[in-house]
Amino acid sequence: MAIEVFNRYENKYFVPADKLNRVLDIIEEKMEPDKFNKDRKTYSICNIYFDTADDYLIRTSLQKPKYKEKLRLRSYGVPAPDATVFLEIKKKVNGLVNKRRTKIGLRDAFSFVENGGKVVYSDIMNPKVLSELSQFVQRYPLIPRVYIAYDRLAYFEKGNPDLRLSLDTNIRTRRYDLRPEMGDYGKALLPADVWLMEIKTRKGMPMWLADMLTSEGLQKVSFSKYGTEYKNFVKSGGYAKEQLEKDAAAEKLTFAAV
Repeated sequence: MAIEVFNRYENKYFVPADKLNRVLDIIEEKMEPDKFNKDRKTYSICNIYFDTADDYLIRTSLQKPKYKEKLRLRSYGVPAPDATVFLEIKKKVNGLVNKRRTKIGLRDAFSFVENGGKVVYSDIMNPKVLSELSQFVQRYPLIPRVYIAYDRLAYFEKGNPDLRLSLDTNIRTRRYDLRPEMGDYGKALLPADVWLMEIKTRKGMPMWLADMLTSEGLQKVSFSKYGTEYKNFVKSGGYAKEQLEKDAAAEKLTFAAV
């Protein structure tokens, strides 16, 4: 059974492309690549983040409270309309990340959020996680707000299931076509020559990894994919553009009714 509950600290670092091969050489001496990352081939992760119409969850998150939470739908690659995906609730309490997720059909996932946590139960679903997700969607009037995807290399330390490490590149986002089955495209969030590395562990970082960070001059950064996308959205006048689109749509409906 796939792991559906995660508790860990997540530390993030930017890795320039000119350092990537040296960093991977060191990592691969101690860690095993994910089965989909053989020969350093990436796989794609596609996410739909749910939020309120005024982006309450991400606005609250950016204020760096001791407790914050978010809801997202995740697929590995572009899913078919009848595919199984993951619906996840991600919480952060004093720096400790808790992620709980359940398998669910793609159509069921959107219906679940739209209908306040109501869904026809199936054997692929985790009932405990589903109950928690149901409480979450009942607290907020959630809608799909943003698509965020990236290409990932993931590693696991030999003999230490606590430690995970991932490197993401080609992070892309969009605030339209908010169904993952519509395709994998969007605007770049980071320069093409920058990778985002995340070290995920509940315990202390091993010495070899700390030494690698020091030798390569990699500094810990505070970076959120969704948070950065939202700040870019606001800077570009996103809310004003959305209102214009809503007004134009309403005008079309009024005209059609005449």
